[in-house]
Amino acid sequence: MCTVTFIPLNKRILLTSNRDEKHWRAAASIPEAYPAQTGKIIFPKDGDAGGTWFAVHENGNAVVFLNGGFIKHVPQPPYRKSRGLVLLNLIDHDSPYQAFQEIQLEDIEPFTAVIWDEGKLFECRWDGREKHPLPLAADIPHIWSSATLYDQEVVIKRRNWFNEWLEEHPYPTQVEILDFHQFTGDGDQHNDLMMNRDGKVFTVSVTSALIGEGSIIFEYVDVREAKTTERNFPIINASIKA
Repeated sequence: MCTVTFIPLNKRILLTSNRDEKHWRAAASIPEAYPAQTGKIIFPKDGDAGGTWFAVHENGNAVVFLNGGFIKHVPQPPYRKSRGLVLLNLIDHDSPYQAFQEIQLEDIEPFTAVIWDEGKLFECRWDGREKHPLPLAADIPHIWSSATLYDQEVVIKRRNWFNEWLEEHPYPTQVEILDFHQFTGDGDQHNDLMMNRDGKVFTVSVTSALIGEGSIIFEYVDVREAKTTERNFPIINASIKA
């Protein structure tokens, strides 16, 4: 839930996320399709609360979470619900963006949601008091870094890495964006994309979804197990028009 990239590729999009977590958190399961009220939802399931940080609806909509809103906050548990379960509430809706506008978020820890909704891109932040929905240009790449782990100087440095990488990879493949998420940095393990802060907080997985042209291709890298899993799911009632 800590580094996310969005890349448009003609009739497809690439969404990729690094999950940086505390060492004591249980491992997540590989992406699977689970039944929900509005159709099947595909996501890696969190081993603790059963939610997720990354989900794609079978119609092609998607939601990815990052920890924190705009600034690093002091956690104030107990919270009413896990953010990973809030994400599932958003994606299990005809319009995840509308769901964000409607959902009650009092007593929910701050988060940033990257929402892909019927071919439109939104950045939706909850700062613990107010919602901050923002439409974004869907025809250009974007990168986000969690406000809870990275200060503005590091956020800018990571954005520069991304822009430099895009100059060399203007039409990246899913394998190439996975490489970017795993091997980019300047040797500072605290702030490289594959981060490790003294074994207490570190990157545990990388999840990537290639969405469009009738399919959703998931690549899931379990860093702790050094194992990559690929899953392919059909898009049903597509929200991405060919």
